[in-house]
Amino acid sequence: MTLLTGLLLVVGLFQVPHTPTAQAAPTGSRTVDVTIDSMSPSAPSKNGSVTVSGTLTNDGRSTITDAHIGMHRGDALGGRSSIDNVSRRTGYLPGADGAEIKGSAKKIGKLEPGDSRTFTLSVPVKDLRLDDNGVYQLGVSVSGRSQAAPYGQVLGFDRTLLPWQEADAAKKTQLTYMWPLISSTHLTAETDADAQQTPVFRNDDLAAELAPGGRLQQMVALSKNLPVTFVIDPDLLATVDAMTKSYRVNGPDGPMGKNQAVAKQWLHELEDAAKNHEVVALPFADPDLASLAHHGKRVPSALSHLGPATDLAEKTVDTILGVKPRTDFAWPVDGAIDSSVVDVATSAGAHNVITRSDSLRETGGLSYTPTAARPIGGGTNAVVADAQLSRAFEGDMSKAGRSAHAVQDFLAQTQMINLEDPGRQRSVVVAPQRMPSVSQARAMATALRTLDDSGLWSQPLSLGKAAKAKPDPSATRRVPSGAAYPSSLRRQELPTSAFRQIRGTQAALDDYRVILAQPERVVTPFGSAIMREMSTEWRGDAAGAAGFRRSVRSYLDGLTKKVHLIQKSGATLSGRSATIPVTVQNNLVQGVKDMTLKLTSSQPNRLDVGKAQQITVDGGHSQSFKFATTANANGRAWVTAQLYTADGKPYGDRMTFQVNVTEITATVMLVIAGGVLLLVLAGVRIYLQRKRAAAQRAEGGSDDEGPEGDTGTDGDNGGTDGDEPEQPSDPSPDTGSESSDPSGSGEKVDR
Repeated sequence: MTLLTGLLLVVGLFQVPHTPTAQAAPTGSRTVDVTIDSMSPSAPSKNGSVTVSGTLTNDGRSTITDAHIGMHRGDALGGRSSIDNVSRRTGYLPGADGAEIKGSAKKIGKLEPGDSRTFTLSVPVKDLRLDDNGVYQLGVSVSGRSQAAPYGQVLGFDRTLLPWQEADAAKKTQLTYMWPLISSTHLTAETDADAQQTPVFRNDDLAAELAPGGRLQQMVALSKNLPVTFVIDPDLLATVDAMTKSYRVNGPDGPMGKNQAVAKQWLHELEDAAKNHEVVALPFADPDLASLAHHGKRVPSALSHLGPATDLAEKTVDTILGVKPRTDFAWPVDGAIDSSVVDVATSAGAHNVITRSDSLRETGGLSYTPTAARPIGGGTNAVVADAQLSRAFEGDMSKAGRSAHAVQDFLAQTQMINLEDPGRQRSVVVAPQRMPSVSQARAMATALRTLDDSGLWSQPLSLGKAAKAKPDPSATRRVPSGAAYPSSLRRQELPTSAFRQIRGTQAALDDYRVILAQPERVVTPFGSAIMREMSTEWRGDAAGAAGFRRSVRSYLDGLTKKVHLIQKSGATLSGRSATIPVTVQNNLVQGVKDMTLKLTSSQPNRLDVGKAQQITVDGGHSQSFKFATTANANGRAWVTAQLYTADGKPYGDRMTFQVNVTEITATVMLVIAGGVLLLVLAGVRIYLQRKRAAAQRAEGGSDDEGPEGDTGTDGDNGGTDGDEPEQPSDPSPDTGSESSDPSGSGEKVDR
């Protein structure tokens, strides 16, 4: 052992084990957690007052004494970036947050560690000394003494934003707010086998969203008096409409749904609201345009679903809501675009692509927010939603403090846009998250209601008019390249394999529909399900997307197998010609038609199985079809039966059976030979008898006549001697085991 090693061992023996230190308690202006939960009014008038309410909690380890709260007014902010900086800042910064407003202080006494209490402060607007129009910082502080701060100081602080404007702006900003009515996929491809085709739901979760207080119920209720544009996924309308009738919930012995009343009420409220709002319909099931652009284009026919999805969208909204929607808008996920996304978005007839300013970024160094609409070539118009406003209400809005801050930030941003260039009127579009929560929707509604009530710097505008606004010549129009598309979003896209599965399901559906007497019973639910397989809902849920695709294909395969050939055992043919019956089973509730049943012989020189037959089988029946066959030689032959669709494609599994041909057997030959021999012998006997009789007559004619003139010969009445000649029997008719007549329309065999 070396000297160094020995020293290290000794040191190790005396080393004190490391224990993690407890998290340090907050100090300074972060000792007390202050949260502003509300500010009223959000945009005050000159002769009014501002009331701020909230909560405060002593996060320190010592008691705070001589505590009081007070209000602060900071300087006006200089731009939109300043708003972002203020929103992120914590703690008290005297130079920026300003001094405590005289007369605003309110004593709260002692505050023990961990204690929480609510507060309310009210200050006349005139005491805030608001000067020019602008966005001001408004803060609430907790001041006092503690063991760590024996001298009085600010121990807690929170701030919000106060937009201030005395009079209407000369040119108000035109604000368009998209109000999305979108949900996840709830319907399956499955329907019950009744006349009404009772739909089957994946679950009954949609009822909670439609019920009073639910997400979708709140979205409709809050929108009634708001200047918004409805952006609707028609699949949601179709699903809720299905809920108004009889429906079943998926699962073993799935129960019948019981939320028809909730669905009817929601549709009724939406129908009333839609009369006073512009309605934009997305393609049915809200297809993921970016996934189609980046992966779907590699699969033939993937893009062919967009056109029908757009047509179905217009029809669905018009039928259920009684309004004709606009279908010329496309909305990629998060407004992220590149040239391929734009191409796909416009392939189904959309002329306006809703993007976002963090995707179509300004490169010219503009000092103001430009108008949303701008041409990007090929007759396509980009509608660039403002990224900051669009993301203003993301996150958890269930906490009053978070919601209040988000509302004030939104108001401040909209006013700052107007103040950037007061002499230039601009059109601004807001595209929020696709499925806002209840708390997010309420915060959005609060902000919009405040803007609409004040009307000082903004005015509402529909999405259709925003798309036609005069473009800003200085705004960027260059669509980003594919490399600029966010990698975080690209990782969530549907893979190419998903679109291959979708193509396979569509091909199977196309082959299946042509045999049906009522194809619409299958095409409608499966066509909608295939559109749902491409929905933006599956972003970030690869397992859910794959499971849904599998369920659709599995159900379709199960239906196609209900029309099949019944396995036939071997057959024996004992004649030169006979018939072979083949039975088709149809377990569907509807009939099948325009199908061809064809038999193929493995040895046609030995056994000819006849011509193919056109078949029709009623629903719930099996039917036998007879094929006229001709045997040319003895022996065994394999016969294959196969169904075909009208376009010549094989349908279902083929059925193979063996036929034993026994055309001419040894027994038959012996019977025939025996019969011929009997006929020959009978003929010889008759000939000999007649010859003998003739000789006797000739011999009797040479003698003298009898005494009484008897000229007859000896025997019976001139008959010949011996018995009467034996007559041959008639041959028996052919009693082969098979009939030689070919079948007509087939023989129906009820199950």
